[in-house]
Amino acid sequence: MKKLFAFDKTLFWIMIALVVTGLFVFLSASFAIFDQTEKFRSVLFNHMVLGLGGGAVLFFIMLRIPYESLKKYSLILYILGLILLALVFIPGIGLEHGGARRWISIAGFSFQPVEFIKYAFVIYMAAWLSVAKKKIHDVATGLVPFGILIALIGILLLMQPDTDSFFIIAVVGTMMYFVVGAKWRDIFIMILIAIIGFGALVAVRPYLWSRIKVFIDPTHDSLGASYQVQQQLIAVGSGGLTGRGFGQSVQKFRYLPEPMSDSIFAVVGEELGFIGSLTIILLYLLFFLRGIWVAIRVPDMFGKLIIIGIISTIVFQSLFNIGSALAVFPMGGLPLLFMSQGGTALALVLGAMGLVLNISRKRV
Repeated sequence: MKKLFAFDKTLFWIMIALVVTGLFVFLSASFAIFDQTEKFRSVLFNHMVLGLGGGAVLFFIMLRIPYESLKKYSLILYILGLILLALVFIPGIGLEHGGARRWISIAGFSFQPVEFIKYAFVIYMAAWLSVAKKKIHDVATGLVPFGILIALIGILLLMQPDTDSFFIIAVVGTMMYFVVGAKWRDIFIMILIAIIGFGALVAVRPYLWSRIKVFIDPTHDSLGASYQVQQQLIAVGSGGLTGRGFGQSVQKFRYLPEPMSDSIFAVVGEELGFIGSLTIILLYLLFFLRGIWVAIRVPDMFGKLIIIGIISTIVFQSLFNIGSALAVFPMGGLPLLFMSQGGTALALVLGAMGLVLNISRKRV
């Protein structure tokens, strides 16, 4: 039992701080639908029972398993992730919401398969790179296979469409590839391909061009494309230095679209003000720094890459959500991990952290 809990305590308590803070933030944001009794109960059940409860179970499972065994099953996890992503397009299984097909429903439970593929991709990338690290300098055995792994996910996500999640996966994958020792030539090639690809996407996906215009000028189309950004900025601005007080947000009741998910940080800004918002941002930064500190001290390359991939996925996605709420980044639809509504995302991020803390026992 003593060995089981010999993980990095600092990272663990930072995670607990994020989970507890996230629970209070979510509960406050959820009162936006308090008058919709059935929906309110469903949201609470998904978050508290499936998210926190299921996440706690996954956390302890991943904390106990011999993580080295995941290398053997990493390809299976990656392929399973691709299959789940493809299921969203099958009528009767895939669900559509807001013009996007990102959910599947099985046995009465719905979830987003992209939350699974994020961590399955990290595990398979870690397994592949830890074995092929001496071969990645060759384009044929390095850049090409890496590009194929990213492209298979990209095709399925862009068809949904889910550009934001694909961006996070591509950035994290590139970071892991670079850590192992990729040549700058390969990084520049990937950046060039990304620029060309993004330009092509903007040309065929009008909503991306609309996001860019809103990012450049948040006053553009105030009742349409920029409505959410403007309402988020109003919420954050009205919070001032110390906020209106916990649970006292006005914007979440009438004006903020998706106050429990995409716009949840705007609720934080309004209720907790600049000081509360900055505290949460610092928690994520501490989480990232401590996670990387642990990864550096893990001698096993497979474990090191898993920690870097998981910690980066969590923090990059969360900072992207925060940046969108503050109009620092273009508007996106990624949840704020540990805080936003979504039982799948919360359960899987807790399971992923069980794996990270499991590996942290190997630190020197």
